[in-house]
Amino acid sequence: MKKVLAVLAAMAVAVLALAGCGGTDDKKAATETKVLKVGATAVPHAEILEQIKDDLKAEGIDLQVVEFNDYVQPNLALNDKELDANYFQHAPYLENFIKEHPEVKLANAAGIHIEPMGIYSHKVKSLNEVKDGATVAIPNDPTNGGRALILLSKAGLITLKDNNDIAATVNDITANPKNLKFQELEAAQVPRSIDDVDLAVINSNFAMQVPLNPVKDSLYIEDATSPYVNIVAVRQGDEERPEIKALIKALQSEKVKKFIEEKYQGAVVATF
Repeated sequence: MKKVLAVLAAMAVAVLALAGCGGTDDKKAATETKVLKVGATAVPHAEILEQIKDDLKAEGIDLQVVEFNDYVQPNLALNDKELDANYFQHAPYLENFIKEHPEVKLANAAGIHIEPMGIYSHKVKSLNEVKDGATVAIPNDPTNGGRALILLSKAGLITLKDNNDIAATVNDITANPKNLKFQELEAAQVPRSIDDVDLAVINSNFAMQVPLNPVKDSLYIEDATSPYVNIVAVRQGDEERPEIKALIKALQSEKVKKFIEEKYQGAVVATF
């Protein structure tokens, strides 16, 4: 009888031990860190994302920033599920990208900041010094190209058919008193052309990489009314994912706003 009781007691201990192990595994699974891959251009997007890694880590999210140096691959990678989100583009660019790539199913999850586009030069110190026949480098993608032309129009260098047409091209120029010649380049290449042209119209994220200070170095810059808000993009249907909502909340925090104000000194402006 004693032997039977001893066997039963040993079995009970074994069962309890197994149950205890299972409980630990279940708890571990419940608190397992979730990876969130976000594509971004280096400046300022990746820099801003770095500021919230610890905040998301505290919520069980491992934020992994994947850097890109162009405006096409981050959207394709997101659509192909290589990323969970991206943070590099403004809303008009995403809208146009979707029109040109109908197979891409992406959505605007939230607006974060504006990067004012500016006109720069290493050859003249003011727009009044621009000579007849000067060469101007502008981005070659539809929305940023139109944005650059609108800025040149507001600066008084050209006249467009419609000063609010973000899809404007050089063919929409109705007056060009200085006979400006245009070089249309990939946006990331425009700042690298600044020594070869008279004027370069550059997106702030690429200007800061050269480095150029958009506030101090530009000859003319967009004002705060710019509609080109930089956004977090996700796949359609992922807007309410807990990890995405946590990402947006962290990016739209007072901590990030303060970082943007102190780090970029007006070259990047928070919109939340």
